[in-house]
This record gives sequence, structure tokens and C-alpha cells, in this order.
Amino acid sequence: MKRYGWIAPAAFLADRGVKLLWDRIPAGGRVLIPGILGLYPARNTGMAFSLFSGSPWIPGVLGILVTAAALLLLRGRTLRGMTAAGLMMMLGGAAGNLTDRLLTGSVPDMFELLFVRFAVFNLADACLVAGCGLVIIDLFTGDRHG
Repeated sequence: MKRYGWIAPAAFLADRGVKLLWDRIPAGGRVLIPGILGLYPARNTGMAFSLFSGSPWIPGVLGILVTAAALLLLRGRTLRGMTAAGLMMMLGGAAGNLTDRLLTGSVPDMFELLFVRFAVFNLADACLVAGCGLVIIDLFTGDRHG
């Protein structure tokens, strides 16, 4: 896991950097890649797909509990390859969103897929999804003896 330890802080810092630009996005949004990706500023006080958006403390508490549980479960385990990289991406993404929840009670979202009707999301969300994807791929294709 040490080999992939840099991924979590890199994901966290990249997310923080992108979110610093959030307030510069025009209110009506902006197209980055026509037909594919746009920027649209939004705030999410809830979790995935605005779940619990009326109670911003619930996602914060759940985020802390899930992150702490994951760290306890993984402590002392040897993980390699895509699983380790994926878990580090998820840790960095979770830390990015948790930081926003604790500091402001909401998470700034800004990326909008223009080719499909989907929720606006941020870089931390993308790290969580990509990290989960890596873990799932490794579960199906990785070394079964490791």
C-alpha cells in the first residue's frame, strides 16, 4: 500500500484546487467540451443525489464514521495493485468532500455531463467512483492468491 500512498493526498489536493475555482464559474454555467462536459456551479447539502439534503450534519457524521471504519478495517492489511490505488483514490475523494461538509455544511459541485441527464458532481466524487471501479475491476481480474 505504501507504493500507492501518494494517491490519496494527490486526489485530495487536486479536489481542493479545483474547488478554489468554483466561485469563478458563471451562474449559468459554461461549456468546456461541447456535447460532453460543462461547468455548472451547484451546492449539495446532502450526500449522493442530494440524499439527506435537509440535514447537512447527517452526511458529515456518516462520512466520518465510514472513513474511520474503513481505516480500521484496512489497518495492517497488505493491499497491492488496482485495489490499493482504488482505495487511495476513494480515501482522497472522501477526505475532500468531508472537508467541505465540516467547514461549510455543503459540497460544491461543478462538473456536468452534457450527453446524459445526470447529477452535477465534483472531482472528489469522480475519485470515489473511479477508485470504486478500480477495486471492482481488480476483484474480477486480479491475482486470487495475493
